[in-house]
Amino acid sequence: MATLAGGLAGLAGAGGAVSVVMLRRSRPCLAAGHALTGPETADPLPGVLKARLGGLTVRVTPGPHGELYLGPGGPQPGRTLRRLVLTPLFARTRTGAGRVWPDQKAPFRLVVEFAGTNRDPEALLYAYRMLDRQLQDHSGLLSHCRGDELTPGAVTVTVTGAVDVRELLAAQTERYAFADGTFDDLGSRSAPPSLVPMVSESWSRRFGWDGQEPITAEERHQLHALVRAAHDDGRTVRIAGLPEGARRARAAIWSELGAAGVDVIADTDLTGLARHLRRHPVSGTPRPHLPTRAIRRSAPRPNAPRSNGRHETV
Repeated sequence: MATLAGGLAGLAGAGGAVSVVMLRRSRPCLAAGHALTGPETADPLPGVLKARLGGLTVRVTPGPHGELYLGPGGPQPGRTLRRLVLTPLFARTRTGAGRVWPDQKAPFRLVVEFAGTNRDPEALLYAYRMLDRQLQDHSGLLSHCRGDELTPGAVTVTVTGAVDVRELLAAQTERYAFADGTFDDLGSRSAPPSLVPMVSESWSRRFGWDGQEPITAEERHQLHALVRAAHDDGRTVRIAGLPEGARRARAAIWSELGAAGVDVIADTDLTGLARHLRRHPVSGTPRPHLPTRAIRRSAPRPNAPRSNGRHETV
């Protein structure tokens, strides 16, 4: 430690800019931070890595040549999921000895949301198969499942969007991606944690609080109960869809999510979210990549929350 301190002091004397860069790099990765990117974002990964957030939701559109395309407008050459996200993310992970960051304790959660005007189920299932082939090129770094046995990896991929791939995923002997879920899946035999390890919902779907005034005791209790039920069921929780508003109001919601132990807080305000999580870490111990074995029940949990059953992408 003395040698390290002396080295840093020497660098500071030689050039303050170098020491500033090293201090910035020493910031911890934020496993609970998750970036939401809109359709206008053509290259989302650099901003996520700069903020040291623990995950990213990226919207893709199936296109020619067996590729999935990012960004606005029609498919553009070179603007593919493979080139802009998968290749640099896994190259970084290989360089880091199987970690995105040296202090990584939870998987980098990559959520692939299928978008576009083509809603034909066959076309979208074909698009998933395209993704599956690309993921197999990086199988050694991915969380994957063989039967009910789950093996954690540096990156966990979740599929969401217009296509429900659960039946297709469940039929695979070995899979490298998982289905997105909701709180309605808790205790479900047809959606065990080996298939749906993470539940994702929009804050505005279940809660009316916008962060402007103190949260009601009822909504706080509901939030904590939902998160606790999901954790007891062997799943992580991802919340997105926060109401638009001033950063101060959004920070109030981030604080409540963190206090409730929400594993993944998703937002479009990458800088604000990262700063908030550095100052106010999520409560509790980081949860493992995935449960070690699926939890199966013959019927839903008696007190499991219910909604209108509609699956929304978040």
